[in-house]
Parts: sequence; structure tokens; C-alpha cells
Amino acid sequence: MIQFFQVSKRYPGGQTALDRVSFDIARGQFVFLTGASGAGKTSLLRLIFREDVPSEGQILVNGRNVSSIPPQKIPYLRRTIGVVFQDFRLISRKTVFENVTYLPRILGTDLTSQKKLAYQALRRVGLAHRLNAFPLELSGGEQQRVAIARALIHEPEILIADEPTGNLDPELSWDILRLFLEVNLRGTTVLLATHDREMIQRVGRRVLTLDAGRLILDQELQGIDPPRLEAPAEALEPPGPPVLEAAPEAGA
Repeated sequence: MIQFFQVSKRYPGGQTALDRVSFDIARGQFVFLTGASGAGKTSLLRLIFREDVPSEGQILVNGRNVSSIPPQKIPYLRRTIGVVFQDFRLISRKTVFENVTYLPRILGTDLTSQKKLAYQALRRVGLAHRLNAFPLELSGGEQQRVAIARALIHEPEILIADEPTGNLDPELSWDILRLFLEVNLRGTTVLLATHDREMIQRVGRRVLTLDAGRLILDQELQGIDPPRLEAPAEALEPPGPPVLEAAPEAGA
């Protein structure tokens, strides 16, 4: 699913972000990526969805060489990858509905389908009732849930998260982590970057550890207090017009 072969990344000025990193993440795995600030976590994630390209080495995502994908094909790669950022990256002047349906809208999806997709994605994160709210009307935890819904709306094969709980208190962080674990139960491959070692030890799973750009540890941890997760139910059809008709027209 995700393969790195001796990947290095150097920035102008000589800074080395990654140094000969190799690993292989199989389809359906949940993997933590950890390390101190500046270890190279964000640089590694950016390479996966072609926000950047490696200086050396090869990266395969679903068997495709990411570095050699022509620019016009990059959007097709990104349709298979959902990305969640620490700072949410929501557009403050747009409603939750408009933020979540950004990708379907630019792909030309009709409004009725946008509403259905938005409802289903927001229902999965417990925010279907906030369809018409603006980001500044939401708490930090709710904004992060909207960002997750936006990443999930196109049912990506891979979900990448860069410190998604870094700005949240411990209780909210645990709730957000449960969401990622539940997404993984549905078959999505999840790569979650975090510096929170306590969270990792509590949950367990595979852990990749970076130090000064080098992969120094690849291990499977047994969680000391893993959450109990239920098999995900099938997404429900949205209810009738009272819920969805209030959503604004796309682009309004």
C-alpha cells in the first residue's frame, strides 16, 4: 500500500529532513509515526500525497511511483488519500457543509449527492447536526472532527493525519483517536503522526520512530489499555428534507 525505498529528503541550504528511510505499510494497517519535533514526520507525510518529492529513493503508493506521476495526474492520486492536519485548515467563511464538500464540489458532484455525502461523513464523526455552522462557531474538537469528515467524504483508501490531537486536551484527543481507529476498522489504511508516546503505549499498534530524519525503530506494541471498538455499522441514508434542505447551495 505504502512503500519507501531508501528515501532521503534534503531542503535548500543543506537541511536533511529524511535520511535513507525504508518501510512497507500493508493495506488495512494502522500505524503510528512518532519522533520529536523536527524528526521528519511532516516531511515524510508530505511525500506520500505528493506535496513534495524526495531527493533520493523511491515511494510507491498502491504500486504507483509517486515521484514520477505527472502533475496533471496528482489529483487522481490524492482522491485515494485523505489528509487531516493539526491546524484543521478549514475555511472560516464557509459553512461546515461547504468545507466538507470541497472535493465533491470541484469534481462536479451534483448538490443532492453533495448533501448525502456530507451527511454521511459528518454522521460518522458525530456532527451531522452542525451542517450549517461556521468553523468559528465550533470547539477545537468539533473543528478537528469536521476536518476528519472532509478527509473521509470520498472514502479514501489511505488516511494520513499529522499531529491531529496536538491542539486538543487529553479527553478530546482520546475521542479523536477512537475515530481514527474506527475508520481503520472499515478497512482504511491509517498513518497517524504524533509525539504523544503515552497515547501510543495505551493503544498499541505498529510504531515507526524517526530521529533526526532516520527511521530508528519499527515495532509492534501491545497496548496497555486499548479502547473497545465495535464493528462499524453501514452508513445510514440521510433523513428527509428537514435535515438537508437547510444546507446552503454549493459555492454560496
